[in-house]
Amino acid sequence: MAGIINDKKPIFEQIKDWISDQIIDGTLGVHDRIPSTNEIVQFYKVNHLTVAKGVNQLVDEGVIYKKRGVGMFVAPDARRVLLASRKERFVAEYLRPMIEEAEKLGFTRQEIEGLIHDMEGNMDGE
Repeated sequence: MAGIINDKKPIFEQIKDWISDQIIDGTLGVHDRIPSTNEIVQFYKVNHLTVAKGVNQLVDEGVIYKKRGVGMFVAPDARRVLLASRKERFVAEYLRPMIEEAEKLGFTRQEIEGLIHDMEGNMDGE
C-alpha cells in the first residue's frame, strides 16, 4: 500500500485507485480478499469513513462484494468493469484535451502520430 497518500487527490479516491490498480494488474484476482477497511485505516492512519467511502464506491460499481462477517472480495467481472471505466476516463481527461490543444496548435494527425511514436521510443530506453 506504500505511496498512495498524497495531496493531489482526495484520500478516498486514492484508496479506491490503489485497490483498482491491484485488480487491473492481477495482484488481486477474482474472489481474492481485499484488505479490510480497518486494516487500511490502521496502516495509513486515516479516518474510517474516508476509507469506507472509497471501498463502498467499488461495491456500488460491482467491482468488489462483501461477505458479511468474512470480508470483501474481488467480483468476477471486476477487471473488465475497471478497464472500461478507466478507458472512458482516459479519453475524457487526457486524449480529448490533447487533441483539442493539438488542433489549436495546428498539428496534423501525422505529426501527432509521429510525436507519439517518438515518445514510445524514448520510453523504451528508460
